Amino acid sequence: MKLAKKLLFQPWKWKGGNEARNFEQNFARWLGVKYAFSFNSGRSALYAILKALELPEHSNVMLQAFTCNAVVNPILWEKLNPVYVDCSKEDFNIDLTDLEKKLAPENKVLIVQHTFGMPANMQAIERLAADHGLTIIEDCAHALGAEYGGRKVGTFGKAAFFSFSRDKVISSVYGGMATTNDDALGKKLEQLQKEFGYPSLFWTRQQILHPILLSYIILPLYNFLDLGKLFLIFSQWLHVLSKAVSWKEKRGLRPDYFPKALPNALAIMAQHQFSKLEVFNQHRQEVAKQYYQELQGTSFLLPKQFENRNNIFLRFAVRHQKAHEIIYEAWHNQNILLGDWYTTPIAPDDTKFDAMKYKMGMCPNAESLAKETLNLPTHITIGEKEAKRITDFLKKYK
Repeated sequence: MKLAKKLLFQPWKWKGGNEARNFEQNFARWLGVKYAFSFNSGRSALYAILKALELPEHSNVMLQAFTCNAVVNPILWEKLNPVYVDCSKEDFNIDLTDLEKKLAPENKVLIVQHTFGMPANMQAIERLAADHGLTIIEDCAHALGAEYGGRKVGTFGKAAFFSFSRDKVISSVYGGMATTNDDALGKKLEQLQKEFGYPSLFWTRQQILHPILLSYIILPLYNFLDLGKLFLIFSQWLHVLSKAVSWKEKRGLRPDYFPKALPNALAIMAQHQFSKLEVFNQHRQEVAKQYYQELQGTSFLLPKQFENRNNIFLRFAVRHQKAHEIIYEAWHNQNILLGDWYTTPIAPDDTKFDAMKYKMGMCPNAESLAKETLNLPTHITIGEKEAKRITDFLKKYK
């Protein structure tokens, strides 16, 4: 917030500069890959990867349900076909049995989502992909810093993308990164980043304003006669602030501010957050440990733990038959904000399924999880006392 206030009065730093390149170099070095290219969102990064792969039009791209339309849309924008695979109730990641059933010669790419910061079973997925000639793209939007078998997620596939949006592990309000070890793909990504250009100064200003208005007006007034919420809606309606997902994206359309390169100001904010990554993730893991301890033996189904996976717990996802009732009760009567990722197989819940080429019944597990999943917060402002208040509230549900 302090950095955003400073940048607001330094418009000469908003677009061009060296910070994006510095951030890319630091990110690539940290991840241990050859190439990292920054974009103004995770979906812009995914779109760039798909475009760089130069797939024939209408090629099939496999991805799991129980995801966001931000993953589906770049597939549609590149005139490719999404093929939905169900997810596992154990870890919310892609279901290997359903994946095997849906493998076919016409499927060219597999997007592997590491849901809520819990790595997917990359050993089994890599084996299946190799046997069937699938190109793996890792969706690390939730999982910056998570590891599988001692390796960071984002280093298994031919390419990976990350998100730095307002609800991710680190945030520059909007932002993303595409990474690869493939020389040819890296060269194409670099070229596409230049072709995309930067978003407008107006759009960049919207993102800089977001943490400032959130800290000074929206959050302090959120519970006072709903004034904070009304201010947020009004600010988005007047385009003072941007929405996380536009109405166009809910219909499979592409807003004109995607895809773009990451502007200098947001790169400064992202790098500032990135320098705190280890602290953030260690905190999330400590909060998750407390949730595990407090909720053992209750009516809540907890995420399964695997010895070879280092989860960073972007959200601590639990399951309960009264999930939506609990979320409502927590917010309206207890002033506890619990997450509802995801209430439908493709979020947000007002996304048009026909535009996403999804039909109900395609992924039964995802549809079931959407009805019974709630997410407990793990972010840096959730301390031991607040986590205890959350679990004490949840324990009332038998």
